[in-house]
Amino acid sequence: MAAAIKKIIPMLDRILIQRAEALTKTKGGIVLPEKSIGKVLEGTVVAVGPGARNASTGNHIPIGVKEGDRVLLPEFGGTKVNLEGDEKQELILFRESDILAKLE
Repeated sequence: MAAAIKKIIPMLDRILIQRAEALTKTKGGIVLPEKSIGKVLEGTVVAVGPGARNASTGNHIPIGVKEGDRVLLPEFGGTKVNLEGDEKQELILFRESDILAKLE
């Protein structure tokens, strides 16, 4: 999987994010049914594009996150990316402006 991800380089201000896995069991050990599990709004940055271009100079504007950062995601949006039969990990492509916050 890691070799396939390295082949994806987002363009301009786009960021490739791996969504965190939803909890399927409570702290008390109760297994949650699939329908009751909400969308996880957190993820880890996998790859980052060079940044949008400045209209006046043509230089790239640096992006505020880097690979490995944890970010807060919107409930809707982004583009799902499926890599050669690996549907277990959910990768999503977002624009930098769509990212809500960087988590520390």
